[in-house]
Amino acid sequence: MNALNINQDGWIRLENSSNLHHPAPKIAHIISPNVDARPNCVVDMIVIHNISLPPYEYGGNGVVELFTNQLNPNAHPYYAEIHTLRVSSHFFIRRDGSLIQFASCLARAWHAGASKWQDRERCNDFSVGIELEGSDIDCFEVAQYTTLIQLINALILHYPIQHIVGHDDIAPGRKTDPGPFFNWESVKTLIKT
Repeated sequence: MNALNINQDGWIRLENSSNLHHPAPKIAHIISPNVDARPNCVVDMIVIHNISLPPYEYGGNGVVELFTNQLNPNAHPYYAEIHTLRVSSHFFIRRDGSLIQFASCLARAWHAGASKWQDRERCNDFSVGIELEGSDIDCFEVAQYTTLIQLINALILHYPIQHIVGHDDIAPGRKTDPGPFFNWESVKTLIKT
């Protein structure tokens, strides 16, 4: 049984069950202002990203601050370059497996940017974005994969997901995440289709 469930409003919730195969992750909801209404599209794709702020550093609040427009440009030299960006993702999975949701899955989060999958452009319109705390030069943690699998399975139960892709798949040449250390084979083996 899956520990996570998406409610009718598009928010993640914990299932109450003693039959869970994996411990339920810690979850939090932090609202990002960087969302808007989806056009009349079916959510049928998941986009997996990686992010770390400052770059290659983990455990801080930089990602939360970026997604909530509270990034202090004086806190790190890189922040001065990016503090005016208006971006978000639906979900962020920290290194310890804890999960933060920034936007309802019913809303369009601003995670993909200029993007195209097959013949469809503007992937934010029909996708859910999941950010993993990490980078292209580090392996992801087992706890992150555990939460990611639970989250993907919850999304599959609620939406007609047809594609699970990396940011690099929808923005080739512009983006490289989730990076070469992301274990696609394990993820695809453990999702319930």
